[in-house]
Amino acid sequence: MRALLLHDLGVADYGHVLELQERLVEMRQRGDVSDLVLLVEHPHVFTIGRGGNERHLLDQGDIPLFRVTRGGDITYHGPGQMVAYPIIDLRSHLRKAVHRYLRELEESTIATLSDFGMSARRMPPWTGLWIENRKIASIGIRVRKGVTFHGLALNVSTDLAYFERIVPCGLSWAEMTSMEKELGRRVPFSDVKERWARAFAERLGYSELKPLCQEGIPIGLKSDSRVAPTTSG
Repeated sequence: MRALLLHDLGVADYGHVLELQERLVEMRQRGDVSDLVLLVEHPHVFTIGRGGNERHLLDQGDIPLFRVTRGGDITYHGPGQMVAYPIIDLRSHLRKAVHRYLRELEESTIATLSDFGMSARRMPPWTGLWIENRKIASIGIRVRKGVTFHGLALNVSTDLAYFERIVPCGLSWAEMTSMEKELGRRVPFSDVKERWARAFAERLGYSELKPLCQEGIPIGLKSDSRVAPTTSG
């Protein structure tokens, strides 16, 4: 019986969570921790994936910018957005291929949106998930020595105006949307997190979700919420 460890960080600074992911990836590679997923809501931040174009940042203002090692171009994280960072060992016999992992990540989110009466779809060759031609979820991952990190951002009640300060994912034609905009009503954030975590665990064949804190894993974050305007990771 395999359990997926889960830790809800609440609202946490992007830079500190990036450092936490790095530590957990190393621990997972050594076998010091089981497969796990972090759920978090970030304060305002822009991130650019490897190979992304900084010209797609149109108006940074005072919002921090991180160049990171995930795939994809520029995106925005902020209040009202559910971000999931799975730290999964793909060397397991259940998850040998990166493309299968990405498909399950997508399917988990499609199932979650379906629970709220929404029909999301893929739109190859572009990543992420779409409601008709409006993008509701962005995906960008990295795999290091068989272990995943970075992940998924789902717009629940996100202030979509912040996406106007970038060229989202490098797609000038892309319109961003959110669950609340599509449904025209408030969506309980905690319900989205719970349904997504359960859907993800089921899709990847885990028997249960288990709080990470019960494992005694050191996951404390720094209390200072400020980060440098531009950095990399």
